[in-house]
Amino acid sequence: MYELIQAYGNSYYIESPAKIGLVRINESEVCLIDSGSDKDAGRKVRQILDSNGWKLRAIYNTHSNADHIGGNSYLQKQTGCRIFSQGIECSFTRHPILEPSFLYGGYPAKDLRHKFLMAAESDAEYLRPDSLPESMSIIPLPGHFFDMIGFRTSDDVVYLADSLSSVETLEKYAITFIYDVGEYLKTLEALKNMKTRLFIPSHAAATDDIAPLAEYNIKKVNEVAERILDSCEMVSSDEVIARVFRSYGLTINIQQYVLVGSTVRSYLSWLKERGDVETVASDGMILWKRV
Repeated sequence: MYELIQAYGNSYYIESPAKIGLVRINESEVCLIDSGSDKDAGRKVRQILDSNGWKLRAIYNTHSNADHIGGNSYLQKQTGCRIFSQGIECSFTRHPILEPSFLYGGYPAKDLRHKFLMAAESDAEYLRPDSLPESMSIIPLPGHFFDMIGFRTSDDVVYLADSLSSVETLEKYAITFIYDVGEYLKTLEALKNMKTRLFIPSHAAATDDIAPLAEYNIKKVNEVAERILDSCEMVSSDEVIARVFRSYGLTINIQQYVLVGSTVRSYLSWLKERGDVETVASDGMILWKRV
């Protein structure tokens, strides 16, 4: 773990729970794509930088989930690097209390205010095209989170962030976090047709052919959607969430409740916009009904 792997040319990644991209800008300077989950991840990245004699110029965050920005604060304090993030993701990076608040839908209990859902604050700047080195370009990857992006380097290596999950993850957990189901499916369809030298997803193995994994992710999204649709029998959102947990044999705790619960609500919104379900107000509750 935390092994530096050369993808091609000046494009590298650090093998970690959420892969960290590293791109050499010149002989002495590098930039990172994400920073890992916490201060300890930041320390391990710093050791890699120091052992290679590299100076960290900037961190480019794909999105603001805690496991991708957790090393920001430590690395910024240690190296003085700049941090860039896209759109709404920048606000979440600067004010990480927004992530557990968004997931919970109110002020988050202490059980949710920890490093897995709430990173340390970092001084992020809004990402603009001229913020990037000439060797990198932005790839929009909406769906998983608000304004998630990936990056392509001049080596034709593409960093895909959380735009898809590994087969192993989907077989174990079945349902993974999605903010906008419709946009997520569009991103997966686009990935099926994308060509490049090497794809580096954050939570799956690097590959030169991402189409089969993208297709498998699409299949799982549609499977989850069908199970949610089958649960909409004049029941509340919480009952739909409970049925999803029971259906997939998932263990519920407050962290899983907010992650899976938020995702199920996103599916319900998507299904409602497609005209597959409708809401009914009854006895002080909003109930979901299949059309």
